[in-house]
Amino acid sequence: MPQDSQYPRSLVDADLFRNLLRRHAAAVVVITAPGETPAGFTATSFTSVSLDPPLVSFCLAHTASAWPAVSATDVVAVHVLTEEQEHVARTFSTRGIDRFAAHGDWEQGPGGVPLLGGVLARLVCRVVRRVEAGDHTIVLASPVTGTVHDDRAATPLVYHDGTYTNLRRAA
Repeated sequence: MPQDSQYPRSLVDADLFRNLLRRHAAAVVVITAPGETPAGFTATSFTSVSLDPPLVSFCLAHTASAWPAVSATDVVAVHVLTEEQEHVARTFSTRGIDRFAAHGDWEQGPGGVPLLGGVLARLVCRVVRRVEAGDHTIVLASPVTGTVHDDRAATPLVYHDGTYTNLRRAA
């Protein structure tokens, strides 16, 4: 990446950067993509981008096992996890396993995208753009359909300071 003379070279090394960002609380999602072998991963980089048109984004490392599927697909699903689904977050962040076999509760959705059951909310999105950003790619996607969990008392799983938590414990 070219150095911009307007901004000095960062003095924040990787360890400090991780430590700083651990202070940022984020909802935990699992993002899935179709493929010869379906792919899925746990993320906290998911965010809304635009209302008109509706756009969301997430980031994925080029070294992630899910990257080949996400880099080639036109459709992804974003699953907002409930506070009771820490085990799902851990399953989809574990390397070297068949995450879908370990999880079990899923079905094939539009375009072959895997859809997880029992989540707080789910968006099926069309990928509209990928933007390389350092060792990651930012994926911009447009929701085409979505579902919301009926239980209004359910709360999201949150990641903060290196641990899973929820809004009740965080309060």
